[in-house]
Amino acid sequence: MIKYLFVTLFTVISFTLSAQKNCEYSTNVTDSLGSYKVTKEYLISEKNFAGTASYIFFSLALTDGVPTLNIQLIQKSKAFMKANCFDKNSKLYLQLNDGSIISLIHKDQENCGTLLRDDKGFDNRVTSGEFYFVKDGFEKLKNSPLSIMRIKYLTDIEDYVVKKEFISELDGKTYEPESYFIKHISCIEN
Repeated sequence: MIKYLFVTLFTVISFTLSAQKNCEYSTNVTDSLGSYKVTKEYLISEKNFAGTASYIFFSLALTDGVPTLNIQLIQKSKAFMKANCFDKNSKLYLQLNDGSIISLIHKDQENCGTLLRDDKGFDNRVTSGEFYFVKDGFEKLKNSPLSIMRIKYLTDIEDYVVKKEFISELDGKTYEPESYFIKHISCIEN
Protein backbone atom coordinates (compact mmCIF):
# COMPACT_ATOMS: atom_id res chain seq x y z
CA MET A 1 0.00 0.00 0.00
CA ILE A 2 2.79 2.44 0.88
CA LYS A 3 4.63 1.50 -2.30
CA TYR A 4 1.47 2.26 -4.34
CA LEU A 5 1.01 5.59 -2.55
CA PHE A 6 4.66 6.53 -3.15
CA VAL A 7 4.47 5.67 -6.87
CA THR A 8 1.23 7.65 -7.25
CA LEU A 9 2.67 10.67 -5.43
CA PHE A 10 5.87 10.54 -7.52
CA THR A 11 3.84 10.34 -10.76
CA VAL A 12 1.65 13.31 -9.82
CA ILE A 13 4.67 15.44 -8.84
CA SER A 14 6.52 14.50 -12.03
CA PHE A 15 3.50 15.34 -14.19
CA THR A 16 3.01 18.70 -12.46
CA LEU A 17 6.65 19.66 -12.84
CA SER A 18 6.81 18.64 -16.48
CA ALA A 19 3.54 20.43 -17.31
CA GLN A 20 4.83 23.77 -16.06
CA LYS A 21 7.62 25.52 -17.87
CA ASN A 22 10.09 27.90 -16.31
CA CYS A 23 8.73 31.39 -16.65
CA GLU A 24 10.56 33.72 -19.02
CA TYR A 25 9.58 37.37 -18.84
CA SER A 26 10.18 40.18 -21.29
CA THR A 27 9.29 42.66 -18.52
CA ASN A 28 9.17 42.19 -14.75
CA VAL A 29 9.02 45.47 -12.82
CA THR A 30 7.88 46.44 -9.35
CA ASP A 31 8.16 50.04 -8.23
CA SER A 32 6.28 52.68 -6.25
CA LEU A 33 3.56 52.80 -8.94
CA GLY A 34 2.82 49.07 -8.84
CA SER A 35 3.92 45.84 -10.46
CA TYR A 36 3.95 44.69 -14.06
CA LYS A 37 5.24 41.51 -15.64
CA VAL A 38 4.84 40.09 -19.13
CA THR A 39 5.91 36.71 -20.45
CA LYS A 40 7.91 36.49 -23.65
CA GLU A 41 5.86 36.34 -26.84
CA TYR A 42 4.95 32.86 -28.06
CA LEU A 43 3.93 31.97 -31.63
CA ILE A 44 0.41 30.50 -31.65
CA SER A 45 -0.44 30.53 -35.36
CA GLU A 46 1.52 30.87 -38.58
CA LYS A 47 0.16 30.94 -42.14
CA ASN A 48 2.32 31.29 -45.26
CA PHE A 49 0.74 31.11 -48.69
CA ALA A 50 1.42 32.72 -52.07
CA GLY A 51 3.66 35.50 -50.82
CA THR A 52 1.42 36.40 -47.89
CA ALA A 53 2.19 35.55 -44.29
CA SER A 54 0.37 36.03 -41.00
CA TYR A 55 1.48 35.33 -37.45
CA ILE A 56 -0.29 35.44 -34.08
CA PHE A 57 1.74 35.80 -30.91
CA PHE A 58 0.48 35.50 -27.31
CA SER A 59 2.01 36.86 -24.13
CA LEU A 60 0.55 36.86 -20.64
CA ALA A 61 0.67 39.95 -18.44
CA LEU A 62 -0.03 40.71 -14.81
CA THR A 63 -0.61 44.38 -13.99
CA ASP A 64 -1.12 45.09 -10.29
CA GLY A 65 -2.75 41.68 -9.85
CA VAL A 66 -4.95 41.83 -13.00
CA PRO A 67 -4.10 39.07 -15.52
CA THR A 68 -4.44 39.77 -19.25
CA LEU A 69 -3.65 38.08 -22.53
CA ASN A 70 -1.78 40.22 -25.04
CA ILE A 71 -2.17 39.33 -28.71
CA GLN A 72 0.01 40.57 -31.52
CA LEU A 73 -1.10 39.95 -35.10
CA ILE A 74 1.45 40.43 -37.87
CA GLN A 75 0.45 40.35 -41.54
CA LYS A 76 3.00 40.55 -44.35
CA SER A 77 2.19 40.90 -48.04
CA LYS A 78 2.89 42.85 -51.24
CA ALA A 79 -0.85 42.75 -52.02
CA PHE A 80 -3.66 44.67 -50.34
CA MET A 81 -4.29 43.71 -46.70
CA LYS A 82 -7.54 44.53 -44.96
CA ALA A 83 -7.26 46.05 -41.52
CA ASN A 84 -8.80 44.00 -38.72
CA CYS A 85 -9.49 46.39 -35.87
CA PHE A 86 -9.97 45.75 -32.18
CA ASP A 87 -12.52 47.85 -30.32
CA LYS A 88 -14.49 47.73 -27.05
CA ASN A 89 -16.79 45.01 -28.47
CA SER A 90 -13.98 42.71 -29.63
CA LYS A 91 -13.75 39.31 -28.00
CA LEU A 92 -11.49 36.29 -28.04
CA TYR A 93 -13.13 32.87 -27.73
CA LEU A 94 -11.04 29.85 -26.83
CA GLN A 95 -12.55 26.40 -27.24
CA LEU A 96 -10.83 23.76 -25.15
CA ASN A 97 -10.49 20.04 -25.86
CA ASP A 98 -12.94 19.32 -23.01
CA GLY A 99 -15.65 21.28 -24.90
CA SER A 100 -15.53 24.41 -22.72
CA ILE A 101 -15.56 27.82 -24.37
CA ILE A 102 -13.70 30.61 -22.60
CA SER A 103 -14.48 34.24 -23.52
CA LEU A 104 -11.96 37.02 -23.06
CA ILE A 105 -13.02 40.66 -23.26
CA HIS A 106 -10.99 43.31 -25.09
CA LYS A 107 -9.71 46.38 -23.31
CA ASP A 108 -11.76 49.44 -24.25
CA GLN A 109 -9.25 50.80 -26.74
CA GLU A 110 -9.55 50.85 -30.54
CA ASN A 111 -6.55 49.61 -32.51
CA CYS A 112 -6.38 49.00 -36.26
CA GLY A 113 -2.66 48.37 -36.34
CA THR A 114 0.31 50.09 -37.84
CA LEU A 115 1.34 49.63 -41.47
CA LEU A 116 5.08 49.53 -42.19
CA ARG A 117 6.88 48.88 -45.48
CA ASP A 118 10.12 46.91 -45.33
CA ASP A 119 13.15 47.17 -47.61
CA LYS A 120 11.91 44.24 -49.76
CA GLY A 121 8.66 46.01 -50.70
CA PHE A 122 6.41 44.08 -48.32
CA ASP A 123 3.72 45.84 -46.32
CA ASN A 124 3.66 44.72 -42.70
CA ARG A 125 0.62 45.37 -40.53
CA VAL A 126 1.13 44.97 -36.78
CA THR A 127 -2.01 44.95 -34.62
CA SER A 128 -2.00 44.48 -30.87
CA GLY A 129 -4.82 43.74 -28.45
CA GLU A 130 -5.14 43.27 -24.72
CA PHE A 131 -7.84 40.90 -23.43
CA TYR A 132 -9.13 40.40 -19.89
CA PHE A 133 -9.79 36.94 -18.51
CA VAL A 134 -13.24 36.06 -17.21
CA LYS A 135 -12.93 34.65 -13.71
CA ASP A 136 -14.45 31.20 -14.37
CA GLY A 137 -12.22 30.47 -17.37
CA PHE A 138 -8.85 30.88 -15.73
CA GLU A 139 -8.87 27.48 -13.99
CA LYS A 140 -10.15 25.66 -17.09
CA LEU A 141 -7.30 27.07 -19.20
CA LYS A 142 -4.78 25.55 -16.80
CA ASN A 143 -6.23 22.06 -17.22
CA SER A 144 -7.37 21.54 -20.81
CA PRO A 145 -5.57 22.11 -24.15
CA LEU A 146 -6.83 24.60 -26.73
CA SER A 147 -8.53 23.34 -29.88
CA ILE A 148 -10.05 26.39 -31.65
CA MET A 149 -9.57 30.13 -31.32
CA ARG A 150 -12.07 32.70 -32.61
CA ILE A 151 -11.23 36.39 -32.80
CA LYS A 152 -14.13 38.85 -33.10
CA TYR A 153 -12.86 42.08 -34.63
CA LEU A 154 -14.76 45.32 -35.16
CA THR A 155 -16.15 44.18 -38.54
CA ASP A 156 -15.04 40.56 -38.98
CA ILE A 157 -14.69 37.19 -37.26
CA GLU A 158 -11.82 34.76 -37.88
CA ASP A 159 -11.42 31.17 -36.66
CA TYR A 160 -8.13 29.37 -36.16
CA VAL A 161 -7.60 25.67 -35.53
CA VAL A 162 -4.96 25.48 -32.82
CA LYS A 163 -2.26 22.94 -33.66
CA LYS A 164 -0.77 20.54 -31.16
CA GLU A 165 2.71 21.28 -32.49
CA PHE A 166 4.38 22.90 -35.50
CA ILE A 167 7.82 23.96 -36.70
CA SER A 168 7.82 27.63 -37.58
CA GLU A 169 9.03 28.76 -40.99
CA LEU A 170 9.84 32.10 -39.35
CA ASP A 171 12.50 30.90 -36.90
CA GLY A 172 12.73 27.10 -37.27
CA LYS A 173 11.63 26.52 -33.64
CA THR A 174 9.03 24.02 -32.52
CA TYR A 175 5.89 25.50 -30.92
CA GLU A 176 3.11 23.75 -28.99
CA PRO A 177 0.19 26.22 -29.06
CA GLU A 178 -2.39 23.68 -27.91
CA SER A 179 -0.77 23.55 -24.44
CA TYR A 180 0.23 27.23 -24.21
CA PHE A 181 -1.96 28.07 -21.21
CA ILE A 182 -1.26 24.80 -19.41
CA LYS A 183 2.47 25.57 -19.55
CA HIS A 184 2.46 29.35 -19.07
CA ILE A 185 -0.56 30.57 -17.11
CA SER A 186 1.13 29.82 -13.78
CA CYS A 187 3.63 32.59 -14.67
CA ILE A 188 1.02 35.28 -13.97
CA GLU A 189 -0.81 33.80 -11.01
CA ASN A 190 -0.64 35.79 -7.79
